[in-house]
Amino acid sequence: MSFLKNKKVLKMIGFTALFLLVYRFGVLIHLPFIDREFIKSQALSFGFLEVFTGGALSNFSILSLGISPYITASILIQLLQMDIIPVLKEWAEEGEVGRQKINQLTRYVALGLAFVQSLTLTLGLSQGANKAIFIPNDLGPFVYFYLAIVSTAGTAFTLWLAEQITVKGIGNGTSMIIVAGILASFPQMFYNLYLQFFKSGGPVTVGGVFTFIAVILVFILIIVGVTFMEAAQRKIPIQYANRPAAAALRGKTESNIPIKLNSASVIPVIFASTLMSLPITIINFFPNASISNTLNTIFNYTQPIGFVIYILLIFVFSFFYSFLQMNPDKISENLQNQNAYIPGIRPGADTASYLSRVLFKITMVGATYLSVLAALPIILQRVFNLSSAVQIGGTSLIIVVGVAVETAKQLKTETQEKQYRGFI
Repeated sequence: MSFLKNKKVLKMIGFTALFLLVYRFGVLIHLPFIDREFIKSQALSFGFLEVFTGGALSNFSILSLGISPYITASILIQLLQMDIIPVLKEWAEEGEVGRQKINQLTRYVALGLAFVQSLTLTLGLSQGANKAIFIPNDLGPFVYFYLAIVSTAGTAFTLWLAEQITVKGIGNGTSMIIVAGILASFPQMFYNLYLQFFKSGGPVTVGGVFTFIAVILVFILIIVGVTFMEAAQRKIPIQYANRPAAAALRGKTESNIPIKLNSASVIPVIFASTLMSLPITIINFFPNASISNTLNTIFNYTQPIGFVIYILLIFVFSFFYSFLQMNPDKISENLQNQNAYIPGIRPGADTASYLSRVLFKITMVGATYLSVLAALPIILQRVFNLSSAVQIGGTSLIIVVGVAVETAKQLKTETQEKQYRGFI
């Protein structure tokens, strides 16, 4: 707890808390022309998107889209850097200047996506019974455009808050915004769990008490497991041809290539969830009973067929994103340029082949871990007969644990910097 004695760190924590508080207040402000009483009575939910908005989407807040358009834009720009758009690849290789250009482009793309998403959402909700959300029920074209502009401005404001947290706070503002939304949903989730077992209208049974305790223990065990798995990594030792052998044998100076067990993080689950929800979202705009039931059977991951497709997509995207993040050929080339090699492996093609095999094995374990974590909420709901409002497990815990670990490292680094300066 030495960081509590560091005034700079305390100031950073205070700034972060202030900006997160402003964000949570913004979530409570509704969009214009929205019937608040109808929203409360319907208890609408938008599934996985709620993870990134912290309930702002189902609340039809001015910050309804939150940071999600920026995440989508970041993934899109990152994929386009793979020789698809040469200019973006050149920017990625220009260092800090190129990084600033890419960040600026990502923000513009995020605002464009926010406008399209908000306009699509507004038009979709104006169809069928959901049009009762709006006051009046029949909105003109200008009002749809106006609501899209307000939602886009909310996304721009959220991006500004995230940037302030990155610059003036403890850093990683985008992740902090997401974590704030996830943590804000936990009290309501546990309250719903309490209502289900103790305030359901029937007598409180011993079995109900034990089930409640079991669910809490499972939740704690999942957090411990996620913390362990997120920290797990495989270190591949490397040696330098121009470094003395004595220096290479020292434990603390040994060089290695660290490969995280879950190098793709939650990106595969985001991709899989988006692809699974897209057909259902589109068909909801044009209701048709037979087509809707068929698509719900195929693409609803709580159903057997949809569940299998969901898991397969997670595996596919895990391998795709892991090999995108760590290109074995590029790593092999960099090692060769630095006169470095993996002991027992020839430089060049043999090194790339070895790294590919190792990465494949690690990604297989990581994809299995992601699949289990993504399936846990579905399985536990069936086992403990939980309501849909209670999500035990899921990829939201990966985000919370990952950000917590990175934040702890950053606070430790800030504290150590002060100690080094004082020592010198």
